[in-house]
Amino acid sequence: MLSDQIATLPMFRCLSSDQLAALEPLIEIIPLSTQQVIFNQDQQADYIYILLSGEVIIQYKPYDGPVMVVARIQPGGIFGWSAALGRKTYTSAAVVTACGEACRISGEDLQHYCDEYREAGSVLLDCLASVIAERLRSTHEQVRSILRHGMELDGEMVRRIYHDGK
Repeated sequence: MLSDQIATLPMFRCLSSDQLAALEPLIEIIPLSTQQVIFNQDQQADYIYILLSGEVIIQYKPYDGPVMVVARIQPGGIFGWSAALGRKTYTSAAVVTACGEACRISGEDLQHYCDEYREAGSVLLDCLASVIAERLRSTHEQVRSILRHGMELDGEMVRRIYHDGK
């Protein structure tokens, strides 16, 4: 039964069995194949995903630079939360690196669930906020590392140019 499978996920652990039963019809399980693009950056944000098995990377492409891997999603991890935030498009892309399964919920359905089951919705949104906050902290560190590495490389190039120019 799906409820048994999702009840163990961090996002749903705090919900009662009745609350999970009400949420279950909104959840769809999808298979994931290696190299599958689940969604692209700037694509319409329809679903929020919870990885059940496998691995997914989140990629961000700034307009003036190369694609960066900003997160590696492991089982239990949440991605595509632009849909839950009410954003029109995804801010990053999601690509499968190890086949598996994910469950997905439409952002619109999640909103309706939270409106109809206010107490459960509040608990669910608190859990989602915690997951998002943790991911943002992790992403911040990864971006900082990339920037630091880039500055070190640029600094080395400046030193070489200056040294070779003398």
